[in-house]
This record gives sequence, C-alpha cells and structure tokens, in this order.
Amino acid sequence: MLTHHLRPSFALSDTTFHFLDASPSEALRIAMDAAQGKDVRLGGGVTTVLEFLEAGLVDDLHIAVAPHDIGSGLRLWSSPTDLEDRFHHESVLSPSGMEHHFFWR
Repeated sequence: MLTHHLRPSFALSDTTFHFLDASPSEALRIAMDAAQGKDVRLGGGVTTVLEFLEAGLVDDLHIAVAPHDIGSGLRLWSSPTDLEDRFHHESVLSPSGMEHHFFWR
C-alpha cells in the first residue's frame, strides 16, 4: 500500500499488507516480486490511479461509475474517451444504472 505514513505490515487471512512510501514504478516492482508471477491489482484513490496511468504502468483497468454525483472531488477524466489514445475501451451499462468501463492495451 502506498502511503506517506509508514506502518508495520500486517496479515489478514492469506494476504499480507505492506506499506510503502515509493514511486509508482518502485511500488509495482516490489508488488510484482511479492506476487511471484500472480496478478498485481491497483486499488486506490484518483491520485494514485492517475499516477500509475501517467507512468504507463496500467495494462487493464475496470472503472465502475455510479449514476450519482456525491459532492466535489477529483476526477479520473472529463470523459472516458480521454483514455482512448492509450487503451481500447468498452462500456457496459448494468441494470442498476452503474456503468462499467473496461480499458485494455
């Protein structure tokens, strides 16, 4: 987990969480070493996701967009088409109104 407030690692079930103050590329390298060939997933807020996108470190992306505005905050994009210069894009609307955006290289 990327953080500016380092803390000890801890385990929940079979997952161990490590806290790093590192660049996206360094964090990904450490995560890939720890994953030993398994998938590495990125979770986080808009700032973290944008840092990894801008560094070209994302291969596949799934963003679920709720049909509600919840105040102000940071945005991943003005439009999902903003990422189409780097990714293929498909959008799927679910019955709940949630729109799922899938991006891949």
